[in-house]
Amino acid sequence: MNRIIAFILGLILLPVLVTTALLVRIFLGSPILFRQERPGLDGKPFFLLKFRSMKNGKKKSGELLPDQKRMSRFGYLIRKLSLDEPPQLWNIIKGDMNFIGPRPLLMEYLPLYSNEQTRRHNLKPGITGWAQVNGRNAISWDEKFKLDVWYVENQSLWLDVKIIFLTVRRVILRDGVSAHGEATTSRFVGN
Repeated sequence: MNRIIAFILGLILLPVLVTTALLVRIFLGSPILFRQERPGLDGKPFFLLKFRSMKNGKKKSGELLPDQKRMSRFGYLIRKLSLDEPPQLWNIIKGDMNFIGPRPLLMEYLPLYSNEQTRRHNLKPGITGWAQVNGRNAISWDEKFKLDVWYVENQSLWLDVKIIFLTVRRVILRDGVSAHGEATTSRFVGN
């Protein structure tokens, strides 16, 4: 069902997708899409797709500059409006993600999780989830993981419907886009 809805939603959002892609190309250049390996169900890797929201600025060593230095006003705007997220519909169509579930984080975090935190991978990741509607990037890592595990234990159709409505509200209010003092969120360094 997720795949069918994602396909239909992709067709409906096609003008938004094309417009956002053009604006990313104009303001940030190529590539238009951000593609990164993330852990999915049971920690199995997949490639997450998003519209790129940061510049590719690098240090002399070749390492990327910190998020704050690479985030442009345009990038911040598309993140604030969640316009970077629609390419993940392809991840849903492919079967890597659902609409709702714990957000897929970085592969490098996997060995840093406690046994309890690892349970967030007992479900497919989602574009939105319980942690997103309860603070998004503005809450601590500990709170995010507790909310993700709570969702895994309490998932239901009614909870998913509630999360969809709360997600729409969060996007409209543009609430919790970044952690205090960060362009996005702080890195998870373990417990």
